[in-house]
Amino acid sequence: MAYQQMASLYDQLMVNAPYDEWVSFTEEMLRQTGKEAERIADLGCGTGEIATRLAERGYQITGVDYSTDMLTYAAHKAAERNLSIQWLHQDLTKLTGLSEYDVAISYCDVMNYIIEPTDLQKSFHNIANCLKEGGLFIFDVHSLYQVEQNYVNQTFSEVTDEASYIWFCSAGDEPGEMFHDLTFFALEGEMYKRFDEYHHQRTYPISFYKKMLKESGFENIKLFADFSVKTNDIDEKSERIFFLAEKRSG
Repeated sequence: MAYQQMASLYDQLMVNAPYDEWVSFTEEMLRQTGKEAERIADLGCGTGEIATRLAERGYQITGVDYSTDMLTYAAHKAAERNLSIQWLHQDLTKLTGLSEYDVAISYCDVMNYIIEPTDLQKSFHNIANCLKEGGLFIFDVHSLYQVEQNYVNQTFSEVTDEASYIWFCSAGDEPGEMFHDLTFFALEGEMYKRFDEYHHQRTYPISFYKKMLKESGFENIKLFADFSVKTNDIDEKSERIFFLAEKRSG
């Protein structure tokens, strides 16, 4: 299962991830829509980098993730910073128990791990149910261009004194589908320990996500790309597509 063993190395490997940009994008979407937000659900929160940043800005945060290991790291991080954040171990396809949230966010291609259309539809329905009327759902996915041109059939690697990895990305049978075969070597004492991860992702055309959102109770859908906050600033080489959707009233 994705991120079980990798959790211990995740922050080290993601040290250059644009967490501050995700936080800034969230707050800019609130500004553009004129929405007041107190309660935010971070869906697929990982080790809590975005959740803790938002909590430090005064929002009431709930972090949800399928990986208990990731949540353990997130909870430790929040405790060190004296932040009060609720952490929940849940699968987004079965998300329950949340209601009346102002905003739900899901960044760093969490939605690309939901492979089947039926499961994606379930997740969108569940997310709509956790929002109040007029609440915002903001998420990002890999573009088809990113998958087909920058990931599939590519090999990636990184080596540091504490850890190293090699990552093979291969194409799946469906458009936008890819498999990640990762091998890690992590320093433990004076020796390196090897472990392997196998991840499966899929992305869909923008029109597909918009259709799913509308069928799940969302409206006023806006599109952005690569952290630009200009609506529809997208071209054929955009790599990360952002969606902003509002839960329908009534």
